[in-house]
Amino acid sequence: MAARKQKNAASLKSVVAQLRKQGVKTVHLGLFDLDGVFRERRLPLAGFADLAASSPTFCNVLHQWDSGAAVFGSGPFIGEPIGADTGSLRANPMEPDSVYLVADFTGPSAALSPRELLKTQIDRAAALGYDALAAFEFEFTILDESAISLRDKGFGGLDAYAPDNTCWSGLSAAVYGDLIGEIDATLAAADVPLFGLGMELGPGCLEATLAARPALRAADDAAFMKMLTKAVCRRRDLTASFMAPYGAGFQGLSAPVHLSLRNRKTGRKAFGRARSGTGLTPAMGHFIGGLVTQLPDLVAMCCHTANAYRRMVPGNWAPRTACWAEQNYRAAIRAVVESGDADRIEFRIPGADTNPFLALALTLGAGLWGIENAVEPPPPVEDDPFAAEHPPLPRTLYDAAERIEGSAVARGLFGDAFIDYFAASRKREDDLCRREVSAFERARYIELV
Repeated sequence: MAARKQKNAASLKSVVAQLRKQGVKTVHLGLFDLDGVFRERRLPLAGFADLAASSPTFCNVLHQWDSGAAVFGSGPFIGEPIGADTGSLRANPMEPDSVYLVADFTGPSAALSPRELLKTQIDRAAALGYDALAAFEFEFTILDESAISLRDKGFGGLDAYAPDNTCWSGLSAAVYGDLIGEIDATLAAADVPLFGLGMELGPGCLEATLAARPALRAADDAAFMKMLTKAVCRRRDLTASFMAPYGAGFQGLSAPVHLSLRNRKTGRKAFGRARSGTGLTPAMGHFIGGLVTQLPDLVAMCCHTANAYRRMVPGNWAPRTACWAEQNYRAAIRAVVESGDADRIEFRIPGADTNPFLALALTLGAGLWGIENAVEPPPPVEDDPFAAEHPPLPRTLYDAAERIEGSAVARGLFGDAFIDYFAASRKREDDLCRREVSAFERARYIELV
């Protein structure tokens, strides 16, 4: 432990020298919470240098509050030691001469950290001889509402930006190109490379497809993509929403995870067609087998809000069963093969509200479990992925929390401390959401019953 601290201190000292040469004046040092929100301290470079030379801490309440910042943990609430990940450094395009640097707890709260959870799965992949590459897609809705108008309207009766948009419309891309271009340029300046960004299905809907990167950087990219997109829109008195479904009249918003494995020694892809030309490589088949098998028990990790389950209803493309297929966009896992070096799996369950670190930890963890145990996948879906023979997924956050809480595999992959904490936090989130009664329910029942 002492040697690790000395190495980290030496790395931070080198980072400080590098930032001085670059003329950086401000460091935004932060940690990601359970919702994937970046919680930071804004420090002048001199202050960061002093902090880096000492033993920096961050209040551990970060993993003991809910989505509304209401504390549900029992404490004690103290400053726990943190370590900065020097490989996470990236420019902050929202403020001149500033950078973002990701840190995480190194004490007891590390066991509760989504980013640390993902790092553990990346280490498992390495021990098995694989490097993991990943990329996220995000559908999101832009609302023609400011922070003030949202609250003045009580978050109801909201107006969509680009109300005339239709799916993949070239006209909409031309009309609203200034905003799209600003989002694109901002993400590029923050080293969040995009494969594509454009209009999607319905009023205000866009889709961002991120470029494939090593797994940890891919999750960081996804988290910063959401934050910076929201920031660009808010500066224009707009609101970028990543809620899985925003409302009955709006499309459900997804965030598929694309993932592939590479042989660490040769760099060759592990996913694709078997050499015989029929079926998949053993690594890909077993990875899919593990993910399909464990998905009903682990889905809370990629669908961690009560709202996420409102997307999994008839009439929506969102998968609702544990199944896989080749080139079927309605299956939970889509095997993309015969794409050369881009052969991969696409995990289509996560909604746009997903925490990228948890979603990727689930995907990688369950898939590696399949490889370790040589789990054969069920037959691929040929017709209806929603058919009764496919294992159903939990329909509520509470049910999903119960499933992961009782899973021995989940505890083996992610640890008892995280599973106990995560399940309790998700039950609390579900309970709080169930207390609220919607206008739809009042209209449906107030006079009838």
